This record gives sequence, structure tokens and C-alpha cells, in this order.
Amino acid sequence: MKTSIATVSISGNLREKLDAIAKVGFDGIEIFEQDFIADTGTPREIGDMIRDHGLEITLFQPFRDFEGLTGDARTRAFDRAKFKFDTMVELGTDLILVCSSVHPDALGGIDRAADDFRELGQLAAERNLRVGYEALAWGRHVNDHRDAWEIVRRADHPNIGLILDSFHTLARKVDPNTTRRIPSDKIFFVQLADAPLIDMDLLYWSRHFRNMPGEGDLAVTDFMRAVAATGYDGPISLEIFNDQFRGGRPEGLARDGYRSLVALMDDVRQSEPGIKIKVPEIPDRIRVDGVEFIEFATRGEDAAALSKLLRTMGFAHVGNHISKKVALWQQGDIRIILNQETTGFAHSAYITHGTAICDVGLKVENAAATSARAAALGAVSFDQEVGPGELEIPAIRSVGGSVMHFVDDESGLSDVWSVEFTRADSEPVVGAGLRMVDHVAETMNYDEMLSWSLFYTSIFDMHRTPVVDVIDPDGLVRSQAIKAGEGAVRITLNGAETHRTLAGSFLADSFGGAVQHVAFATDDIFATARQMMEGGFEPLPMTGNYYTDLQARYGLDAARVEKMKALSILYDEDADGAFYQFYSKPFAGGLFFEIVQRIKNYDGYGAPNAPFRIAAQKRLMRPKGMPRL
Repeated sequence: MKTSIATVSISGNLREKLDAIAKVGFDGIEIFEQDFIADTGTPREIGDMIRDHGLEITLFQPFRDFEGLTGDARTRAFDRAKFKFDTMVELGTDLILVCSSVHPDALGGIDRAADDFRELGQLAAERNLRVGYEALAWGRHVNDHRDAWEIVRRADHPNIGLILDSFHTLARKVDPNTTRRIPSDKIFFVQLADAPLIDMDLLYWSRHFRNMPGEGDLAVTDFMRAVAATGYDGPISLEIFNDQFRGGRPEGLARDGYRSLVALMDDVRQSEPGIKIKVPEIPDRIRVDGVEFIEFATRGEDAAALSKLLRTMGFAHVGNHISKKVALWQQGDIRIILNQETTGFAHSAYITHGTAICDVGLKVENAAATSARAAALGAVSFDQEVGPGELEIPAIRSVGGSVMHFVDDESGLSDVWSVEFTRADSEPVVGAGLRMVDHVAETMNYDEMLSWSLFYTSIFDMHRTPVVDVIDPDGLVRSQAIKAGEGAVRITLNGAETHRTLAGSFLADSFGGAVQHVAFATDDIFATARQMMEGGFEPLPMTGNYYTDLQARYGLDAARVEKMKALSILYDEDADGAFYQFYSKPFAGGLFFEIVQRIKNYDGYGAPNAPFRIAAQKRLMRPKGMPRL
């Protein structure tokens, strides 16, 4: 499998782009004309520089407004083509993309266009070059790959072929299976891009909202299955135009692109057997069965306060690490680790972020396979010296530089709690009915959301839900949930666009902390709330107006609403069920816990309550404009 990416897809100048693209493992690039022209090197120097990076130039693009012209305009089009051909020879590439014309003077007609391309093919053949024709979704006369193919077929020249682009086909809702009838030797190149489903002008949609395969809503896998079924075995390339990506980090964007291609082609390999493209075999997407542990990096007074908070919530201090200052707290299937070490990763995380969730452990079907799939998809592995008596548990870097460990039963890694921890000498705790982690809420800059969504859905057997807008009194936070199976693991990605929002201020204050809150599930939230409050827990107080409106909105029993008010419990419902939730007060600079109960098939997160929760939290935190001490 030969992987490629258009230089227009990522940010930076050409040299920064080449460094990033080569580093993450791509085989080649489509060199975008603007990137080439803006560089100070000669065409030959640029070509040599690209090859010095271990890359080949898979395509030179774009050549616009060629076919269908007459008179001087047609002569000029061929003169431009000859110049581009000479440039290609100097660069050291043999394929150019010609996109269907949008020129106002271009005439239609399949035969007229075929004649133009037959003549162009002869000019290309004289230089041992090839020309690929692509149907733009907004082309003046040709906007469907079926018409482009008919032009190529009638041109009947060995140096003229077709370029297929998933966006142009899928944006116009053309059946991708129509490509199965095209001879593979006439498909010269394949470009891939995904996009969110938005009803807007095709050109504007394409130029501003494309994203990596797996980050949008288009049927890119079906498109690539159809192409692969023809016997095509050429480059598979990304061509992405995205306003958000233009300001991103080149290496991060390139890594996402590589990850998206590998994951996509793994799906194609499994669903379309017999393809000629040699796709590396990697483990299937990994089943995730739960959250194994949540680890805090903490110290001193913060650690003492967090321990006290956990006890009021019904957690018991059940174990201490055999050689480190690490305490294990547990309730039901929830394990909380408080790490007060002054060396190692947790120490570094504490120095950087203060008290923070530095590590999340996932219970997976197979830890070794998870690590192997993550590595194949470009995830950064995490290694730390293993002390005497400790198990070597595979891990990768996750959001905000945090760590994600993988634990399974098959390899014995789930025995870590009996192997590495001794029983703590503490008084027994009854518990408050908390039984499992319902969801983990990760906070990030908005422009990172697509990247981390792809991270989770490409490695794990998880799927995305639609993005929800969460209204903060000082801005907007976009939230998207990633869910495994029937909800064994739920992760919410919360993208902040300004530091004035609660999520944004948490990011700023914690210097990029990853997890802002963890939600625990109970089967009886009223009993849990009462028991926790009897233990000294102080819930986040809500306004009387909230409960007055709640009763009017849903027609709830007045006595039940009064109980909810007394316990600071919030409520939401939809056609599938209902949802109860309450929160701890913020601690350690903006962290907080949430307690939830899902009724029937409610699958959301209480988004309508978020503005009221955020306002209540902000009333308890430092005033706007006051710097953190």
C-alpha cells in the first residue's frame, strides 16, 4: 500500500510539511502548485529535497480550466500544459491532475473534451508523463466521475486516465459502486477526504470543511471498497481543505492523516476480500469492557483534601503500593489511584498541571493486541521503568500528554491489584451505591476534537455521537461523546474555543490538563445522594429557579422535585428514558465529580442542564479576571 498526502492538507511551509509527512510514515506527496511556487528552490532542487526526505512525488496538482476552450484560449491552455509538463520533468514526477473546467467560456460536449485530452495525451507521451482527469463536484459541464470516465474512455490514449476523489463523488450523492465498472489500469490516482454532512454550496463545503476519513459523515469506506474491487493498486492519497487544519501543528495533522488511511484500508481489507492493494494486517478494532482505574497525580494538602472527598462519597482506602507512595481507593468496580510520588511520570504531571488525572486505565479484550493496533496507527507509546514486583502494563500517550494503560484478564494484567498492592489498614466503609465509571470527560482545544475522535474510533471498537453545543455564560463549548458497545465505556470530548468558558479556564489554569471530570453511575441516585451528604459530601448547589422551571417543563410530581432540590439533583428526559445527575463542588483548580443514574434507554449526558451546572460552578470559583495564585 502506497500512502500519499497532498501538501495542501496540512499547515506550514513546504519544508515544514515535508518534515512532518516523512516523520509519520507516508510514502509520497501530491505537491500542491501553491506550495511549490512559494518555495525558494528550483523545481529540480525541490524534487531532490522531497526525495531526500524518503518521499516521492505521486502527483503534481492542480491544472485548471483546460478542456472545452476554443481559439486563442485553447492555444493558451495547451501552452500552459507544456510549461507544466516541463516543470514536472524537473521535479521528477510523471502524473498531473487536470480538474474539470469551471471556465465561463468552456463549451460542453463529451467528444470535444475527449479530443482535447487525446491531443494532450500525445504531448504528455513525448515526455513520458501521464495526465489524470478529475470531475469537480461543481464543474461547469463535468461534475460526475461517470462523465469524466466517458471522456477518458473516448480519448482512448494510454497516457490519459481517471483520477477519483471521494469527496467529489459522495458530495453529489453519486453511488460509489459505479466505479467498480471502470478498468483498474485507467484509474491513475485516488484521493480521499471525508466531511461532515452540511447543506451548503459544494465549492464552499469542499474548500473549508473536508477532514480525514473517519472524522466526517461520508461513506468513504464504501467508496474505497468499490475502487479496490476494480483491482486498483496505485497510491491512496489524502486531499484535505479545512480552515481548522490550516492553523494546526503539521506533525499532528500528518499523523492523523496517516492514522486515518491505515484504519480505512484495514476496514476495506476486511470487508472487500481479494483486493490487490497489499494492506498490512493489524489487530481488529479493540473491544473495551470498562474503565479499570482513574489515577490522580497529587501531593500534600491537595491529596489530603481529595482523600477526604473520596471518603465522603463512600470510597474506601483499600490498598497501598508495595514500593511507592500510591494509594488505591475503591467502591464497586471503580478504582481511584492517588499517586504522590516525587519521581516518574505522575511527578512530572503534578509539576506541570498540579493535582490532575494523569492516567486512565481501560479494561480491554486483549492488551497486547490493543498496543499493537495503536502502534500501527501511529499512537505514541509510553514506557516507564518497572520497579521490583511490578507488572509491565502496555500504555500509550493520550489527551493532553496524559497516559492510557491497557489491562486484560487473559495476560494476567488484571491481577495488578493483588500483585502490586497490599491491603490498607483502614476502617471499613459501607459505600454509597456507586458501582462503575459512567463516563470520563476530557477537555481540549476545539481544534483538537477531530484528532482525538479519530484516535478513539480508529483504535477501539467505539463510535461517535453527534456534536452538541454546550452553552457557557462566557462562550460556547462543543461536546462529542465516544461510546463503546452498550456503554461499557463512554468518553466525552469537550472542545473549548475561549479561556473564558469553564472548560477553557480549566485548560489554561492546568496548562493543558486532560480530564476535567469523571461521572460515576448509581442505581438509586436519591439513596446515594442522601448517604453521601450524611458522610459530609457537599453537592454543587442549584438555584430555586431551576427546580421551579423543571417542574413546569416536565410536569414532575411536586414532592419528587422537592427531594431533588434538597439533594441538588438535576433531571433530563427524552423519548428513550430519563437521567438524574448531581455534582461535587469544584476542587483542585476546576476538577469535579458527577453522579448519574440512567433510566431505561437514556443515552445522553444531561446537556440541557449544562448551562445551569456551569453557572453554579462559576459562582464558586475565582472571579473573572482574577489570576490564579
